[in-house]
Amino acid sequence: MTKIILTRHGHVEGIEPERFRGRTDVPLTELGRAQARAVAARISELWKPLMVYTSPMGRCVATGQEIAKACGAPSKILEDLNDIDYGQWHWRTRDEVRATAPELFATWHETPQFMRFPGGDSLQDLVARTSDALRFILAQHPSETVAMVGHVSVNRALLLELLDRPLSAYWTIEQEPCCINEIDLVHRQVSVLRFNEADHLPKSA
Repeated sequence: MTKIILTRHGHVEGIEPERFRGRTDVPLTELGRAQARAVAARISELWKPLMVYTSPMGRCVATGQEIAKACGAPSKILEDLNDIDYGQWHWRTRDEVRATAPELFATWHETPQFMRFPGGDSLQDLVARTSDALRFILAQHPSETVAMVGHVSVNRALLLELLDRPLSAYWTIEQEPCCINEIDLVHRQVSVLRFNEADHLPKSA
């Protein structure tokens, strides 16, 4: 059995008010660092994964380093966990995009499976990468516990794959910063034991 403890990076600027962060490499805020320490303590208490895999974005690397330190495990960047490429929309606010590209903005929120960001990714691109990440982890850790630190879009894609849900269900998946998802994979059988669990998180830094 492979057990995956999937979390999202801690709080960063651009979450509230929301911007299209994607591959803009923004650091953890003070709250984000506190959240990373809290999720690290919970993961260490309950599972102690043998390896921590992170997106190459600094916010995920920093969160993963806290988990690795708490668990006494190595941390490694996995490029396939990188955030979605928003192309020309990077770091723009929702209101800015809604005003300048209303039809594409509506497509993203109503039929995300048909969306390609101008100069960037589609959800199909993201799912292809995250599927490769899952295949790699299952091959490398067929009977071990590992942690993965991704982004809201990455985690949504991973969970849609694991739950065998269509891309049209993208917006039904919630992922709070430094939440916990616990997934067991046994002989092609997937069990999601925890989903977007966040009761371990501080309300402020």
